[in-house]
Amino acid sequence: MKKSMLALAALTAFAGAASAQSSVTIWGIVDATYAIGNGSLTDKTQLTNSGYNSSRLGFRGIEDMGGGAKAGFWLEAGLTNDDGRGAGTSTNNQATGGAIAGLNGGQGLTFNRRSTVSWGGGWGELRLGRDYTPHFWNHTVYDPFGTNGVGTSQLLNSSLGGTTTVRASNSIAYLYGMGFNGNSLGPGNGFHAFAQMYRGENNSGAATSNDGNGFSLRLGYDAGPLSLAFANGSTKFAAGKITSTNLGGSYNLGVAKVSALWTSDKISAGKKGSGTLLGANVPMGTDEIRVAFSRYETETAAGVTDGKASKTSLGYVANLSKRTALYATYARVSNSGISAQALNGATTAAGGSSTGMDFGVRHAF
Repeated sequence: MKKSMLALAALTAFAGAASAQSSVTIWGIVDATYAIGNGSLTDKTQLTNSGYNSSRLGFRGIEDMGGGAKAGFWLEAGLTNDDGRGAGTSTNNQATGGAIAGLNGGQGLTFNRRSTVSWGGGWGELRLGRDYTPHFWNHTVYDPFGTNGVGTSQLLNSSLGGTTTVRASNSIAYLYGMGFNGNSLGPGNGFHAFAQMYRGENNSGAATSNDGNGFSLRLGYDAGPLSLAFANGSTKFAAGKITSTNLGGSYNLGVAKVSALWTSDKISAGKKGSGTLLGANVPMGTDEIRVAFSRYETETAAGVTDGKASKTSLGYVANLSKRTALYATYARVSNSGISAQALNGATTAAGGSSTGMDFGVRHAF
């Protein structure tokens, strides 16, 4: 008994010493949404999630190794809290992986949102693992709805960017001026950069051996109320390399933060897409009004426009506390040509229209 107590005391002392040199945070968001979608073909009403912020469970930590050097990790899993499942992931930047066996065949928990380990110092940060692609960040930074819920811009919803539009697996990245082991949005002051290479990890000798290989870069500048950023990313596929380019900016006027985004997607085999967004976030005391207009159109290889989707979004967020918010969003999308974009699970015919509404509660911990 005495030996067991001594061993326990030694283990406790060791754990205390380890925790004094590093920090680990458990955090997350649970966001539930009552979503309504109406289309020219079918309507849908559902309880879903992530209408304001993406539901997630995360673990992150940093170790100070002295001399300005640091090590860190970030593990972040997506949650579908309306039914208790985890979110799927793409292991090779080419297709979503199959569901992990669970109750009723549901998807198990995966760290699909981000799973990285980092090392860095004053010179920047080297980051390895699954992470957001640099060319995604302008979509969420300059969209008043932050790429969540029915208000998300058509620049993202209609994108031709493929499987690496948001994240990439098997990546090696260099970040400068962003704060170590951060969220890659920039420090809010001065120049910052995010360069990333990712691999599809296929065997050689086949036409598809380079599928899922790519490179992405984002360069940004933040100074007071002004924010500007340019990004470009490309991913190889035997069916045609996909290149995405975007340029965005915002300016905080005090009474409102106005933002704009331009994006262009191109598949080397011929299909093209481009779009623009204008929006604003208007503070109302502790609450906020969000409004945006976005348009995305596609072209054939001959440069003829064959589809267009235009969306108007309006939302209100009531912040009950620093952690808890209620929100409501309304959006309408109008299509022309072959475009058949619909909202909140509804379906609509090509050239038709669709409306959607979100009502939800978000709690962060």
